[in-house]
Amino acid sequence: MTAWVLHVDMDQFIAAVELLRRPELAGRPVVVGGRGDPTERAVVSTASYEARAFGIRSGMPLKIAVKRCPDAVFLPVDFPVYEAASARVMETLRAFPGATVEVLGWDEAFVGLESDDPEATARALQAAVLEATQLHCSIGIGDTKVRAKNATGFGKPRGVFRLTQENWMTVMGDRPTKELWGVGSRIAERLAGLGVRTIRELAAAPEDALIAEFGPNTGPHFGRLGRGDGSAVVDDTPWVARAHGRETTYQRDLTTREEVGEALRSLAEQVVGDIRREERACVRVHLKVRFAPFDTLTRVRKLAEPTFDPAAIAATALALLDALGDDRPIRLLGVRAEMEPPEGGYEPPRTHGRRGGP
Repeated sequence: MTAWVLHVDMDQFIAAVELLRRPELAGRPVVVGGRGDPTERAVVSTASYEARAFGIRSGMPLKIAVKRCPDAVFLPVDFPVYEAASARVMETLRAFPGATVEVLGWDEAFVGLESDDPEATARALQAAVLEATQLHCSIGIGDTKVRAKNATGFGKPRGVFRLTQENWMTVMGDRPTKELWGVGSRIAERLAGLGVRTIRELAAAPEDALIAEFGPNTGPHFGRLGRGDGSAVVDDTPWVARAHGRETTYQRDLTTREEVGEALRSLAEQVVGDIRREERACVRVHLKVRFAPFDTLTRVRKLAEPTFDPAAIAATALALLDALGDDRPIRLLGVRAEMEPPEGGYEPPRTHGRRGGP
């Protein structure tokens, strides 16, 4: 029996969950985001494949989405429903014989298992998820997490694809570096500045050049990504949050100090509710502010002592905002509370870096 890493990724997860509730919308372009009103300031959380055919993507303002597809059905975000569906998916993966499950988010996970026929095993896993949830998934098979994760896209939707050391360069070599998991557009631009534009070129890039550009840890990391190398260990250790944050895009720009102060107090109260459930107090306050039209800044400040006091958190956020010395109208505010570490500290960071990073 050979050990494999399977990357399970739910197909159009949020849209698919909504279609279970509204089967009459099957086959139509469906966009989920905000309160479901494309005239408001909000972004796309997900879009059905039919909507994606019009160029609609996650993170796109709803106002742009409706211009691209005026006939799309717009639905509000319903987080509790998606969380419940996600829990059923993960329970099903954990119940699969011999599986070790590392949750990456609502709609994806690594599954470690042994099999002499990984494609057949992946199909059986797909069938188990479908039977339990009525939701479809795609599965990437790899001999490392990097290869499994990158394989999934070739299997979408509802498919299975295998990437290993043997076929990695044949499949991936001539593709642009931004198609790699963990390499975004900005990193791809910096790599292009080194003359590295394809995955094959990244795999062969001199380590010294990568270190000079990205540092002694990140530089070699990108080189390994180009080769598809990395950990094959699926870690089922529960993820422990380091912070909780809330943010709001306002339908009307905030222009007065009173409006800003009230907005920050509201966000701080929501955040304190989150960290109280963790029973770990706030030690650092992070502020996110988006000035009209789209200039976004972030700032952070360590508190003198840990606190659950929303007034103290809001006051710190307001002080961070004041320090910017910028009186432009505000369209978005976010407050994030970084918490005291749990007893025993945090687990070492996982190599896949889901929830931010490669």
